[in-house]
Amino acid sequence: MNYTELNAKTIDRWVDEGWEWGIPISHEQFLAAQNGELSIVLTPTKPVPADWYPPLAGCKVLGLASGGGQQMPVFAAHGADCTVLDYSERQLQSERDVAEREGYDIALVRADMTKPLPFADETFDLIFHPVSNCYVEEVLPIWRECYRILKPGGRLMAGLDNGINFLVDMDNDEKTIKYSLPFNPLKNKTLFDELQAADDGVQFSHTIEEQVRGQLRAGFRLVDIYEDTNGRGYLHEHGVPCFWATLAIKE
Repeated sequence: MNYTELNAKTIDRWVDEGWEWGIPISHEQFLAAQNGELSIVLTPTKPVPADWYPPLAGCKVLGLASGGGQQMPVFAAHGADCTVLDYSERQLQSERDVAEREGYDIALVRADMTKPLPFADETFDLIFHPVSNCYVEEVLPIWRECYRILKPGGRLMAGLDNGINFLVDMDNDEKTIKYSLPFNPLKNKTLFDELQAADDGVQFSHTIEEQVRGQLRAGFRLVDIYEDTNGRGYLHEHGVPCFWATLAIKE
């Protein structure tokens, strides 16, 4: 089993155990979206700004590693034509369950985003990519694939972990710096073993060069960016930003 398959199985278990990012929206939340509410997060707490969205009626949206029935149902409620790509079978099942419950169509694709994405060039108007590239070792190939499959003028919205969470000891209330960056368990067996013992999958830190400069190198124009915290815990209480969200456009 390679590390991306291991991560998919790990996330399947997390979903079965009630993982917050694997709990689908309710029927009431879907109705609110149909009535015009548009509140979706790329990072733990801050909703995406309203002016980041293109007109959504008929918009071809790809939820990249965005399964779980949280974001795509909101896009669908606003009239978007949605596809979700995820490697977790449980996250895809949640998408299927919500679509069947609410009566809309969605294309579900189980695939590994570290491989070439199974879509033709210039297919989508918008790619919505919440925090998930912390589960892959190399980010630039993903940005290049995103650029390829977006139409000219298409938008990439991405949630990004900035690496701070990988420094601290989560078992000590985030108050101790325990690790060094870069955090790469494929190059450090001790890290790998610790993550497996804690059932944390295989996770990686990434730099601003990899994540933001990587989008620029792939051809995107960066339009906007904001920071966010973990939403709870010691770092959050001290206002430490642990995430970025970016809006980039293919020109």
